[in-house]
Amino acid sequence: MKKIITLAIVGALSLAGCKSTAEALSIGEAGDRNSGPCPRAFALYDAARIVEFRNENQRYEDVGFTGQITKVRSLCRYVGDNPITGSVDITFELGRGPAASQSEAVYQYWVAITRKNIAVIDKQTFPLRVTFPAGVDRLTITESIDDYSIARVNDTTSGENFEIIVGFEVTTEQRTFNAEGRRFRVGAGQE
Repeated sequence: MKKIITLAIVGALSLAGCKSTAEALSIGEAGDRNSGPCPRAFALYDAARIVEFRNENQRYEDVGFTGQITKVRSLCRYVGDNPITGSVDITFELGRGPAASQSEAVYQYWVAITRKNIAVIDKQTFPLRVTFPAGVDRLTITESIDDYSIARVNDTTSGENFEIIVGFEVTTEQRTFNAEGRRFRVGAGQE
């Protein structure tokens, strides 16, 4: 075992003496650092939660399906004057409330790429189909958007100039419910 480790170290040192790691491994641009930071990725507060009520009462026993975006993670890559390319992972915590009459739900969520604090460049909506197994009322699911691309004007345009924003498709009433910061605590204030 010691001979193998020694040979590996000697081999690595001799290889390093001849070429850079990038040259030795023929990784080209993959060895280059990003031109700047990745775009900030986050869930929009007013659309980060969804609570579906089965009627006009906003009581716990009237809740159908619920959802919350709990984590948004983005990885990106850009060098030279190439576009910013990357992926986004979105973690959802989903619930089946007491008024849900079925085990299947389809949530709609969107991903928007924006010029920071200026305008939406692109926005796409995706379905999230889930089935709650018998006896299960909560699920955690991570969805991946594997290939976004953001054009850059030139090689000095940084990822800091852009944002990746995600959220549920919510109604006006659901957005108001979220904006007011209302939540349910099981058994709290219920008759």
